Amino acid sequence: MLLKKSKKIVLIIIALAIIGLAFLGGHAYAKYMSRIEGMGAAEIANWSFKANENTEKLQTISLKSTVDNTKVTSNKLAPGTKGKFEIKLDATKSEVGVNYIVRFENESIKPTNLKFSYNGETYNSLTDLGTAINGIINANDENKTKTIQVEWNWAYQTGTTAEEITANDLIDTQDSRTIENYNFDVIVTGTQVNPEI
Repeated sequence: MLLKKSKKIVLIIIALAIIGLAFLGGHAYAKYMSRIEGMGAAEIANWSFKANENTEKLQTISLKSTVDNTKVTSNKLAPGTKGKFEIKLDATKSEVGVNYIVRFENESIKPTNLKFSYNGETYNSLTDLGTAINGIINANDENKTKTIQVEWNWAYQTGTTAEEITANDLIDTQDSRTIENYNFDVIVTGTQVNPEI
C-alpha cells in the first residue's frame, strides 16, 4: 500500500513537473516571439512620353515647308536653300527615365548634296543623323522636355576645286529636274530606362 502511495506521489510529482515545464516553456517561447502587423503598399511609377505633343509618335516632315529663303518661290527646294525642323520630346509626367530613339523611314529621293546638321556636326544621311539624335531623359532631370533641332542645307556650288564645283553643279541640276519633293517619316520611340543599369 505504501508502495502504491509512493507511486501515486511520484506520478503526481512527474505530472506537476511536466505541467510546470510546459508552463515555463510556454513563457520562454512567448518571451522570444512577437508579432507585429502592418500593411504593405507600393506605388507604381507613372509612364508618359510624347513626341511633338502627341502620344502617337509618327510625323511626316516635308522639307519644302521648312525652307528659310526669300529668293526662291515659297515651299520650293533648290541649291542654296536651307531650313530646319524640330522634334519636341516631353517626359514631364513620367516618373521613370525615358530612353528615346529617333528613326527616319519612308524617305523619298534626297538631293545628293543636301546635308543635315545637329549639335554642330554634319551628316550626309538621315540614317547617320538618327543615331546621333538618340538619348535619355532621366527621371530626376530638372527639365524633362527636350527640343531636337535639325538644320538642313543644300549648299550652292559645293566643292574645293573648279572640277568638283562643276561636277556638283551638274548633280544639283539633275536633282532639281528629277526630284519634286523630299519627304520622310519621323518615328520616335520612348522606352523606360532599365533601373538595374
